[in-house]
Amino acid sequence: MSDPSGGRSARADAEQLATELIGDRADAWDRAGELPLDLLRELGGKGVLCAQVPAEHGGLGLSSADNGELTAHVGSLCSSVRSVMTSQGMAAWTVERLGSEEQKAHYLSLLTSGRLAGVAFSEPGAGSDLGAMTTTLRTEGDTLVLDGRKAWITVGAYADLLVVFGRHGAGAGAVVVPTDAPGVTVERVADPMGCRAAGHANVTFDDVRLPADSLLGGAGLPVDWLVTSALTFGRVSVAWGCVGILRACLRAAASHAATRRQFGSPLADHQLVARHLAELHVAQEASARCCEQASRCWDENSPELVTSAVTAKHLAAGNAARGATAAVQVLASAGAQDGGPVARAYRDAKLMEIIEGSNEISQLLLGKHALAVWS
Repeated sequence: MSDPSGGRSARADAEQLATELIGDRADAWDRAGELPLDLLRELGGKGVLCAQVPAEHGGLGLSSADNGELTAHVGSLCSSVRSVMTSQGMAAWTVERLGSEEQKAHYLSLLTSGRLAGVAFSEPGAGSDLGAMTTTLRTEGDTLVLDGRKAWITVGAYADLLVVFGRHGAGAGAVVVPTDAPGVTVERVADPMGCRAAGHANVTFDDVRLPADSLLGGAGLPVDWLVTSALTFGRVSVAWGCVGILRACLRAAASHAATRRQFGSPLADHQLVARHLAELHVAQEASARCCEQASRCWDENSPELVTSAVTAKHLAAGNAARGATAAVQVLASAGAQDGGPVARAYRDAKLMEIIEGSNEISQLLLGKHALAVWS
């Protein structure tokens, strides 16, 4: 049994490191559209980017609950760095879930020693509809051949490795691809609206030839069977990141309302402004409690995990988008200047309503669940 106090200590150390390395530099990175590679290498080398990886593979071995609070902390500082955490964590979890013992020992040690990874699901013609993927994996002797195109891959511009999902035989498969392999072309997405420094990229695979043992387990299974586990990790991570966005917005809005005076009194004394602060507080509390439930399901291996993850992501993303809007309203012109924490949150939060399953996809999944349970 793991020691909860040890996990909290490791989380506290990771949070302190993130605070020291990120500081107040997120605005400059956002405007430049790029994170310092040495920052990501250091965070990765200390196990912070995929903190749930077991200690035997170089990770911090955090529970989902502790990693969630770490993710929220990083998300309150810089959503672009948090996006890298989500991506790295998804890649590591996919290897941990599908890889052989040899693959886990090899790839997880890379991901906890400074190498960076992304996960490639989406394609130009296959976003939410992953069944429409056209990327193919085929075996020729002891070689695996990869062809296709992936779109909007988080961390793609920084990644050393990509976990790529594609069609394999009658089903699907996942393969670990070095980005410096012949036939791999990475093109950075220009001027993304949110998480501008997260390294979003489009990636083309043209007759990429890899050793057959680059293919992870589960090849040939239906695509939804393979991707659900990775998406569930991503949804929990994004949800916790949205809690971080809400905390950053609440901190900025409350501080401004307490010090900015209008009509002879602080903004916070005006009832309509106080209403915004109250709703931000409730949004943060509700989102955090929902995330705690999802992480509890993860740590207890509960059959309710998938639904809890979708619920947490849907609620927290919607709350973050609405909360960021309210924070901009409270700060007014002070919140409308590009580069500030509230303006960043306004753009970043909207993206959270799209990634790892859009609001509409979440509602469809939760609607089916509601019918199954309550009808």
